[in-house]
Amino acid sequence: MKHLYILLFSLVSLFAVAQSSDSTNNISSFSGSVGFTNNGFSIIPTFSLNSPAFVANLSIRKKKFSFEPDIRLVPTAEKGGLIWWVRYRLVDNKKFALRVGTHPAFTLVRRTDTENGTTKEITEMLRFLAFEVVPSYQFNKKIGVSAMYLQGNGLQKHGPQLTRVLFLNTNITNIGLGKNLYFNLFPSIYFLYTDGYRGDYLTVTGALGHKKLPFSLQSTINQTFKSDIPNNQDFMWNVTLNYNFKKIYRKLN
Repeated sequence: MKHLYILLFSLVSLFAVAQSSDSTNNISSFSGSVGFTNNGFSIIPTFSLNSPAFVANLSIRKKKFSFEPDIRLVPTAEKGGLIWWVRYRLVDNKKFALRVGTHPAFTLVRRTDTENGTTKEITEMLRFLAFEVVPSYQFNKKIGVSAMYLQGNGLQKHGPQLTRVLFLNTNITNIGLGKNLYFNLFPSIYFLYTDGYRGDYLTVTGALGHKKLPFSLQSTINQTFKSDIPNNQDFMWNVTLNYNFKKIYRKLN
């Protein structure tokens, strides 16, 4: 229950921050996707649940502020990750944008615990605090590039303590495959440093959708170039079925 209270408190607090960022309290937009995947990838793709998972990426945005929950949980809720992003767009032009963000994150992991001579497997919640800096440039309606620096700090003495990662991303969207079918492609190279270990990776996400349907089929691959990170997997992949939605709210005069 203690962990649940922390989770709920964080959710309410961050929602309040996002909503109090403006003199009005109207929500500009509510969007996101929810789905199911055969393998839940973390925000850093090399870290995987190695299990089917429910995934949700949500965004409540008002002007330059947004509150963006990022949730991945196995069906039993024994493993997964919950990230409560608060993001602010310092620059938000058609061509160039600069975003900063911060979040508390809660990672559910399985571990063995021995008490009074009895050993059993339990779920433990690890806590982290992280921030990001994301510049991006949009060449046209279909092609853009961005970089993302992400740093996370562990809030307990065991488990990962300091993680830094730099992503170099390309976005190729709305590739026409006919009258209504479209394809989005997101290749990325990233460099990961965690507690003295390093890994260099390529990750590519492709998403196939239909303009008249809210569903999309998405797949991600993650290929290691080189890594000395413990338990690193050279190659991973997943497939995700998403339900996508977006609702725009306009202030009434």
